Amino acid sequence: QVQLVESGGGLVQAGGSLRLSCAASGGTFSRYIMGWFRQAPGKEREFVARISRIGGSTYYADSVKGRFTISRDNLKNTVYLQINTLKPEDTAVYYCAADEAYSGTNSPDSYDYWGQGTQVTVSS
Repeated sequence: QVQLVESGGGLVQAGGSLRLSCAASGGTFSRYIMGWFRQAPGKEREFVARISRIGGSTYYADSVKGRFTISRDNLKNTVYLQINTLKPEDTAVYYCAADEAYSGTNSPDSYDYWGQGTQVTVSS
């Protein structure tokens, strides 16, 4: 079973950047498809980005394409989310998640393990 710990969130001004990290332990990191999700107050958790086991394939929600970049370092057991040109609507708790077997959907229900989340707040 893999444990996930996110870091890198904070308060930033609109137009700024952040890099979120998610460190994995307790499992074979390269076995997992990794995803980032976010949840704003009063809203459902939504898919942000996904990366394949060895990092050769990535997929993004339309709302973040061109501004967010997901990457991973399997030697460091870490997945990253680079967020550029932040907007107030990006304010949310950001979660990383691990999926043992891609189900063909980006539903949170398809992911097996979750971190505790890191808060990103964007001021206008």
